[in-house]
Amino acid sequence: MVGAEIQLSAMLKHAIHDLMKTGLGGVNSEVLDAGAKRAFDVRERILEAALAEFATNGLGGARVNTIAERSGINKRFLYEYVGNKEALWLAVLERVYLDMRKGEQALKLEAVDPEQGMRLLVRFNFRFHAEHPEFLAMLNEENRQHAKNLARSARVPGMYSPLIHTIQDLLGRGAAAGLFKTGLDPVQVYISIAALSYFYCSNRYTLSTIFDRDFGSPREMLQREEHVIEVVMDHLRLSR
Repeated sequence: MVGAEIQLSAMLKHAIHDLMKTGLGGVNSEVLDAGAKRAFDVRERILEAALAEFATNGLGGARVNTIAERSGINKRFLYEYVGNKEALWLAVLERVYLDMRKGEQALKLEAVDPEQGMRLLVRFNFRFHAEHPEFLAMLNEENRQHAKNLARSARVPGMYSPLIHTIQDLLGRGAAAGLFKTGLDPVQVYISIAALSYFYCSNRYTLSTIFDRDFGSPREMLQREEHVIEVVMDHLRLSR
């Protein structure tokens, strides 16, 4: 077993149960009281252990025993207060989506000019996909299941509303400045950004084999990143 098994009081168990159900991905743990802080920390350990197991073995192959051992949490506690494996999968899936959205929000794109803002957004999106293979693994698995788990989430769709609003703002300001085309759909723009990043990062091993080039090398990754940025910007720019 990894780490000592944690003995949790009934109050702490309920606190962790509430955190798993409501989610506190954006909460600063420093503002929590001692009991809630401990519950927050345990929740983070559970999610990190589950993410590693799910990314390696998928939903079907993941073992709750391994998640319990990695997090140092009693297996019975996981089942009783976190739920079944599917519930834990959804909690982890929501966590990785939230991490991406928080990174985008940290760019503060509303404070920069529209062209620079779009470049920052595309670059962040590409690097997030490149640096988080666990995110790619979970997306692949969830799409294989036709998003049946994601469909149960009340949180993830709401995470995208501020992002689409931000893209709409960038497009609107860019069009008003004579930089971008008018009438661009922010959802379609985002899907194109994500697709250009996702396909390359999730298929780089097969692409490297087919073309006999190491598409995972820093040089190739940077070259692809710049290419993706220019493809998106060329689509957005107003023809002169």
